[in-house]
Amino acid sequence: MELVHSKVIIKKAIDKNEIEDFIKLPFKLYKGENAWVPPLKSDFKKYINGENNMLNEVGPNVKLVAYRDGKVAGRLLVGINNHLNNAKGFKEGYISLFESINDEEVAFSLLNFAENWLKEKDMDIIKGPLSLPGGDDNRGFLIDNFKDPTLIMNTYNKEYYNELFISYGFDKYYDCYAYKTDFSNENIDRYEKIVPYAMKKHKFKVERLDLKNIEKEMRDIKLIINKAMPKEWDDFIPLDDSEIEIIAKQLVPFADPDLIYIARNLEGEPIGFNITLPDYNQVLKKLNGMLFPFGIFKFLYYKRKIDMARFFVLFVIPEYRKKGVPSAIYLESFKKAKEKGYKFVEGSTIWEYNTEMKNDIERFGGELYKTYRIYKKSIFK
Repeated sequence: MELVHSKVIIKKAIDKNEIEDFIKLPFKLYKGENAWVPPLKSDFKKYINGENNMLNEVGPNVKLVAYRDGKVAGRLLVGINNHLNNAKGFKEGYISLFESINDEEVAFSLLNFAENWLKEKDMDIIKGPLSLPGGDDNRGFLIDNFKDPTLIMNTYNKEYYNELFISYGFDKYYDCYAYKTDFSNENIDRYEKIVPYAMKKHKFKVERLDLKNIEKEMRDIKLIINKAMPKEWDDFIPLDDSEIEIIAKQLVPFADPDLIYIARNLEGEPIGFNITLPDYNQVLKKLNGMLFPFGIFKFLYYKRKIDMARFFVLFVIPEYRKKGVPSAIYLESFKKAKEKGYKFVEGSTIWEYNTEMKNDIERFGGELYKTYRIYKKSIFK
């Protein structure tokens, strides 16, 4: 299927050539930009086909490629998350993986296609850019700090993307924040004094993730998430077993168990956990999208030189949130990262309505240094 706007042609990315164009466009757009990190092309192809996420399980979706004068000029994925819509009573669609040359006709043609596609499916709202369902990456457009490195599973984009979305009619939905903290953090000494006291008083312990017993650990993580996730968070719903299995598959190849902790009460019941991953973007930066035939040697070499980490999530069940559990998890992760030679840890992406986590990381000494914006637009029938 093709939709033609003047010299712009929109195609559904179905055949091999269109999928290749979808994958390769950013390599052209960001050539020479140091903050952009090329994904492994083979892994990204699986990602957009829904092999490592819930893309195809939760509802329909379509990948689009824009061509101008016969050359690939833009891309977009649009879909519907029926699981979220049914749970929340929404009629919303999402967009993800937007890329475009600086050309309103190209960008608007993609967005028009997406909006009309959602309108045909009786949706009222379009949001994005969002992670693909079941993911915690590619969320929002960066609106500031286009110079600092982009850490694992975070997004980087052209500054003009925000202008294109606003010109098309999108409004701000929410911002998501990235914080950084380095090892000159003056709060560490204070936390090392108060955390042991809190653990003794409130009777809990903090243990490393046991990768050898990952199925049980993931069951405990699911239990924590489903108890801890506030019902008023419109963008999240409790996870089912298939989603937990996907998280485990995503986690294990990158996980360093020294950086991931589960808090338990003295009866062994799980009460909180975090996920912190080494910044493998430092490795991907050297591979230019290809692992084979020689990228594997670069991977093994540069893996040993990773010196940054990303703190993804922290969940604590309600009855333990004010008892020092978040602080204990932060402290253990931070201390171990320091021991392993990391320069700093980024905590991201924290939704602006997640007040408790923002307060926790700011008390710990985190400095807000990046903002990612998610947009929203009504679809007029």
